[in-house]
Amino acid sequence: MPQLLIVDDDEEILSLLTKFFSQHYHAVTVAGGGAEMFKALENHTFDLIILDVMLKGEDGFSLCRRLRLISKIPVIILTAMGDPTDRIVGLEIGADDYLTKPFNARELLARVKAVLRRTSEAQVNPKALSTETRPVLSFGKWRLDVAKRELRSATNVLIPLSGGEFDLLLAFVEHPQHVLSREQLLDWTGGINHDVYDRSIDTQVSRLRRKLETDAKTPEIIRTIRNGGYMLTTAVQRG
Repeated sequence: MPQLLIVDDDEEILSLLTKFFSQHYHAVTVAGGGAEMFKALENHTFDLIILDVMLKGEDGFSLCRRLRLISKIPVIILTAMGDPTDRIVGLEIGADDYLTKPFNARELLARVKAVLRRTSEAQVNPKALSTETRPVLSFGKWRLDVAKRELRSATNVLIPLSGGEFDLLLAFVEHPQHVLSREQLLDWTGGINHDVYDRSIDTQVSRLRRKLETDAKTPEIIRTIRNGGYMLTTAVQRG
């Protein structure tokens, strides 16, 4: 669960963002200004900071500049100033992204995920990955090679998967025997621009079933849970 620190002196925004990100499986800590921000950084480890520029006292630009002297933690700046110059200043002092108020919460979520994805990928040297960090996940008669993004049968037959099908299947095998809602699956597969009731997840599940199930009309591996979502019924083993 990503750990977020949100710095803003608007209590209503803090409340709304805390509720929104918590619903999307992010742990949230809030701070009303610079002093609270640095105190939180002393006591906790965060994956990303959402930092408002127009703060009472020391502004967000100054805080970001000071932060960069001691930490490389990703920062997304929020501001009511739409001047491109302000955006350039924010990026030049070390912010990773910039969003102008008013903003759509789902766009902010998309930017958070994109920044976290970029920073996590930058910390990994693919040539140095061992077999332990490039897992093969086995479930039933199937083997999913995460590094190669390949699905193979018990007889080692390669089953072609689209990018969306692979991401969806990976979400299931990482959360086996748990009911997963459509909203969770949309988030974990990068479908953040879709509405929560978008039926694209149902379509992808149907496609996966045709490839995994003995009889896609009576699925045993990926079951529909009434009023809940979907569940991978089999246990998953690493290796």
